[in-house]
Amino acid sequence: MSALCYFSIFFAGFILPVIVYFISADSSVKNHAKRAFISHLLLIIPSIIGFIIFFIVFGVYGSGSDNFISTGPILIISFIILEILLSVAVIIWNIIQGVRVLRV
Repeated sequence: MSALCYFSIFFAGFILPVIVYFISADSSVKNHAKRAFISHLLLIIPSIIGFIIFFIVFGVYGSGSDNFISTGPILIISFIILEILLSVAVIIWNIIQGVRVLRV
């Protein structure tokens, strides 16, 4: 069940670790479910921040301000690259942790 919490990043997001955390009586499974939930949140929180940045930048574009015309796209592209790198790192970490739990 602990490994499934880590592997749920592919199919159930953060919902399965939350369910397992509240249903399981085993403290080890609860600990792994909590760690998996936190790692899944690492993908959601930057995405929300990215959407906010995106709408702020395009809100400034819509108002006709020239301040963000040169830095707006750079900010968005750099945030997208950062989000991709973070996503790959979190997915690899979840795979490693899931396999590690299966081996024990």
